[in-house]
Amino acid sequence: MELRETQLDNGLTVMAECNDEAHTCSVGFFVRTGARDETPEVAGVSHFLEHMVFKGTPQRTADDVNREFDEMGAHYNAYTSEESTVYFAAILPEHQDRVVDLWADVLRPSLREDDFDMEKNVIIEEIRMYDDQPPYGADDRCKAAFFAAHPLANSVIGTVESVSNLAVDQMRSYFEERYSPGNIALVGSGKIDFDQLVRKAEEVCGGWQPFETRRNLPRVEPCQEFVTLTKTESTQEYAMEFALAPGSNAEERYAAKVLSVALGDDSGSRLFWDLVDPGLAENASLGHYEYDDAGLFVTYMACAPEACRDNLQRILDLYRQAAVEGIRPSEIDQAKAKITSRVVIASERPRSRLFNVGGSWLHGRPYRSVREDLDALAAVTVDDVARVMEQFPLTRNTTIAVGPLDDVAAPE
Repeated sequence: MELRETQLDNGLTVMAECNDEAHTCSVGFFVRTGARDETPEVAGVSHFLEHMVFKGTPQRTADDVNREFDEMGAHYNAYTSEESTVYFAAILPEHQDRVVDLWADVLRPSLREDDFDMEKNVIIEEIRMYDDQPPYGADDRCKAAFFAAHPLANSVIGTVESVSNLAVDQMRSYFEERYSPGNIALVGSGKIDFDQLVRKAEEVCGGWQPFETRRNLPRVEPCQEFVTLTKTESTQEYAMEFALAPGSNAEERYAAKVLSVALGDDSGSRLFWDLVDPGLAENASLGHYEYDDAGLFVTYMACAPEACRDNLQRILDLYRQAAVEGIRPSEIDQAKAKITSRVVIASERPRSRLFNVGGSWLHGRPYRSVREDLDALAAVTVDDVARVMEQFPLTRNTTIAVGPLDDVAAPE
C-alpha cells in the first residue's frame, strides 16, 4: 500500500492509500467540523446539516442522490461526531469518478427551507428516541458533566429545544463558516487511481471558494462528579465513568489502548472475569477514545439495580489494584495480540483503511501504515502502561448512574 497526497489551489486535500491488489475501493469527504465547533444557539447543527446534504442540490433531487448511489451498488453513509462530519462510500473501482462527482455535488446542498422544516421533525424524533433508549443518553450527560464548559461537552445531536429553535439561515451561515475546502479532505483507499482522483477533484471541487476556519482548543479541565438519574421504566441500572486519557496526537495512545483492552475488553479482561463471567453484571467494559486535545477512558456497566452499588465498588477496587500492582506482562501480551489481530483483519477492507487515513488527517497527525501502527503497538511495555495509569488515573472520574434507582451511593 502507498499513500499519495496533494492539495488543490483552494486548499482541499486529496489523499489516498492505494492498493493495487484490492478488489474494491472506498472514497469519502472528511470535514473537520462537529459538535465542538457549535455555539449553544446552534447546538446540533452539524448533525442536522449532515442529514440536509442528502435532501438535494441545484443539480440533483434527493431521489436522484439515492438512485445514483444505488445504481453504483454503493455501500454509503455519513456520520457526525464531536470533531468531524464524514461522508463515505464503498464501491467497485470502475465507479470512482462517478462517486466523487456525486459526493462533491452533495456537499454543496440546496438547504431549502421546506426540506429544513420537514427534517427538523425527524431530528427531534431522533433525539426523543435516543432519550428513551437505554442507557438513556447517559454518555451525553456524563460528557457534559465531565467536560463542563469545554467544547467537548457539546452534544452531537443537540436538544429538542436547540433544534426546535434553529433557523435555516443559521444552518446556512454555519455551512458557510465550516465547509471551506481547506477544512475538507477527499480521501480514498483500496484500488484507487490517484491521478484520476486528483483530476476529478479539480473538476468538481476546484471551484469551491476558500475561506478561513478555526477551531477552539482550550485546555481541558475535567470535573469529578457522581450523578444519579432516575428512569423508572428501566429494568436495569446503567453506569458510565469518564476519565481523562491520552489524546489523538499523544504517543501514549498506544499504551492507553493496551490498558483498556487488558482491563476492560468484552472477553478475557479483568472487568470481564470479575463482573461479567460470574453474572454480577450483564456488561462491563473499558474503552479508549481520542480527541484533538484530550482523550477519554470510558467505563460502561449494566446490571440489576440492586447490584449497582457493589459493582461500582468492585470496578473502583479493580482500578486501584491495577494502579498499585500494575498490569502483568502476560496481560500486556494478550492485549497486544487482540489489537494486532483486529488491526490486521480490518486492514483487509478498504473502508476500514479509509477511516484510518481520514482520521489521521482530521487530527493533524502523520499518516502511519498498518506496519507502522503494529510496530508502535509492539513497542508498548509494562512501564509504558504503568505511566499511563499514573498520568491518567482511572479513579479520577465523573460517574453517572441511570436507571430505576432514586439514589446510588458513590463507591468509597
